[in-house]
Amino acid sequence: MSKFTTPLNVEKIGEREWILKKEFEYHVGCYPSCEIIVVNVNFHTDMASIPKIFWKILPPDGKYGKAAVIHDYCYRTACYGRKRSDEIFLEGMKVLKVKKWKYTSMYYAVRLFGWWGWYKNKRRREIETISNYSDPSGS
Repeated sequence: MSKFTTPLNVEKIGEREWILKKEFEYHVGCYPSCEIIVVNVNFHTDMASIPKIFWKILPPDGKYGKAAVIHDYCYRTACYGRKRSDEIFLEGMKVLKVKKWKYTSMYYAVRLFGWWGWYKNKRRREIETISNYSDPSGS
């Protein structure tokens, strides 16, 4: 079974923003795994991108928070395709023993609406690439 191997250590820095204070790991598929997602210190996340109207029943930092951080990282870096990133999110929620109605609704929500975040992050990566290409020194 997959496994989160480090505790999630985040600091809330805004209404919808947290920052990782320590490196965070997830073993995909099984433990130990050759497929490990490592999220670095200072990574910014909004945890689960849930509309505020639903926060009473699905707060952004609920039991599924660790899976949401991994999902945000996968979307931000495109280390996997969108569908695989969503599947890893689902797998992580099951590992965390999130209730079935919650993980099912959250998984289908990212499948239906996650395209917006995916393409927003794709554009951000393109801009960063252009900036790095224009100024190889990174300054």
